[in-house]
Amino acid sequence: MRLTPPSFPIFFISLLAGGAGIAARLGYLPFLAGFAFWLVALGFVLLLIGSLFRSL
Repeated sequence: MRLTPPSFPIFFISLLAGGAGIAARLGYLPFLAGFAFWLVALGFVLLLIGSLFRSL
């Protein structure tokens, strides 16, 4: 299996999702506190998809 680096938009969106999840868990974004785990998971999944597929 050949991995490629994710494109900048995919990396940036995953960084925002993961950062929002961590910030929500720490209490900085209380309106997203219920989704903190899923936001971090979404960030990791986006990075995985961006690494597996060349065109993303």
